[in-house]
Amino acid sequence: MRRGLLLALGVALAGCPKNANKTADEPPPAASTSHEGEREHDTIPKRAKLTRAIVDEAKIAWQPAKREVLAPTLSLPGEIVADPDKSARVSSPVAGRLTDVRFKEGSSVKRGDALATLKIPEIGKVRAAHSAAVAKGAAARANAERLGVLVDKGMAAKQEAASARAEADALDAESKALADQLAALGMGTSGGGADLVLRAPVSGVVVARDAVVGQPVTTDQTIASIADLGEVWFLARVFEKDLGKLEVGAAAEVGLNAYPNETFDGAVEYISRQIDPAARTVTARIRLPNRAEMLRLGLFGTARVVTKSDRAGEAALVVPRSAVIDVAGKTVVFVHVAAEEFELHEVAVGEASLGKVRVLSGLREGEAVVTAGAFTIKSVLLRGTLADED
Repeated sequence: MRRGLLLALGVALAGCPKNANKTADEPPPAASTSHEGEREHDTIPKRAKLTRAIVDEAKIAWQPAKREVLAPTLSLPGEIVADPDKSARVSSPVAGRLTDVRFKEGSSVKRGDALATLKIPEIGKVRAAHSAAVAKGAAARANAERLGVLVDKGMAAKQEAASARAEADALDAESKALADQLAALGMGTSGGGADLVLRAPVSGVVVARDAVVGQPVTTDQTIASIADLGEVWFLARVFEKDLGKLEVGAAAEVGLNAYPNETFDGAVEYISRQIDPAARTVTARIRLPNRAEMLRLGLFGTARVVTKSDRAGEAALVVPRSAVIDVAGKTVVFVHVAAEEFELHEVAVGEASLGKVRVLSGLREGEAVVTAGAFTIKSVLLRGTLADED
């Protein structure tokens, strides 16, 4: 089956020689010869010839290796956090009991979506107080108007009429305050229900939930945390000795422990004005687009940030970071040698900068290094090795 897959790919590989023509009369090989054969089969082929269709489908690309001056960088540890302007904690403005929960951790919600319903016993009391204030206010207003008429006729004192008007104004103000309180809770002044619906204050993903039907809820309790993770922050830690090397706007490349073969590009948008007295570090904030939703809150990693430099470094042979991969425990690049044919070069690499790596040996300037699709060529070579063993 492996050989059939190899032929379907249309790949011609330089593999180990077969002993298919050996007859039964030939003597068995010596022990040393057998071990040599095993070593030959363990060797990864150095060349692979692909079809044009495979090259196009895998979008394999290459470019000449050239000498460049690598930008000086600084490695800073840190972690992924949410943008506080795009996140929110959901809590209840009054104490109550949960009667319905409509969200789960990981759910996507939009601003205004109903998340949970609480039974609030105090709502009935507030509505009753509002109704009483409205009724008393209406009676007080009618009494003030009646006294005003009597004052005009000289049948009542002006002070009595003024006191009646003041009482009516106070009751109107009280009823308005109670109506505003109900409106702030999302409740109307009419009706007999005591249910309060909690809604999402922002759009995003529910990253934490602390809500169970029947659970009592207080005003200081958070039942849900919501964050818009389209963009996140990487908070890098900068030691005092390195603070003078950084500046806002510097390009940065973040690598995370969870994704050793991936990097995320960003820029320093803020450097903290306050030093952590315990760690003696400041925070450099790097904004990152959340590519393919790979970035998760709390992931640790390292940011490589371009630093200020007054002098140019020495030019060196460099290749894009995407060109360098691991094959059978060796650091290699692939070189385009002819048509759709590629050759494996084992290389030694040195320091790295944003998106680029210095090559110390194993590659010459001008050789066409594969910068995209190297993993496709690697898989072809490995399939060829397995096919030779069948």
